[in-house]
Amino acid sequence: MQLVVARIGRAHGIKGEVTVEVRTDEPELRLGPGAVLATEPASTGPLTIETGRVHSGRLLLRFEGVRDRTAAEALRNTLLISEVDPDELPEDPEEFYDHQLMDLDVVLADGTEIGRITEITHLPSQDLFIVERPDGTEVMIPFVEEIVSEIDLEEQRVVITPPPGLIDESEAVVASSRDEEAAGAAEGGKDA
Repeated sequence: MQLVVARIGRAHGIKGEVTVEVRTDEPELRLGPGAVLATEPASTGPLTIETGRVHSGRLLLRFEGVRDRTAAEALRNTLLISEVDPDELPEDPEEFYDHQLMDLDVVLADGTEIGRITEITHLPSQDLFIVERPDGTEVMIPFVEEIVSEIDLEEQRVVITPPPGLIDESEAVVASSRDEEAAGAAEGGKDA
């Protein structure tokens, strides 16, 4: 099974290094020297990691055969893909690979069916489950501890405790000081 583990960013310096947007919780395992990675687009790979280092909080990689800034810049936005045994599990029991979560049923704590996970989107601030509801519509569920209360791989389900309005828009509560001020001004205007 193939997992996207990083995306190549811009070139760094003049000797062929690139910045990398890491998309794995195990970069030391997946992005170490000697690792051979498939790429998307496939025409740019496979790439073998020659060296890696952290500079100013960013991972920098150099690949075999990439010796200058021009060659490094040509790799920009390439996805790096690692081959992973489908039975392999992350070291931390609170972590999951995307393929483990795909097609899991999503339910509320009381057992109410919400749908099933059809996609996982990785954003800079958090990950999102894209859940297809029984009626064919989709809902986005933030993959955060406050909402996702349980993941049971044996039962093939995810239990969520969503805030009001996340699943059913009619339950949404709009709380904004601007809204309260506008309401107060409208009431004040009616009395005058």
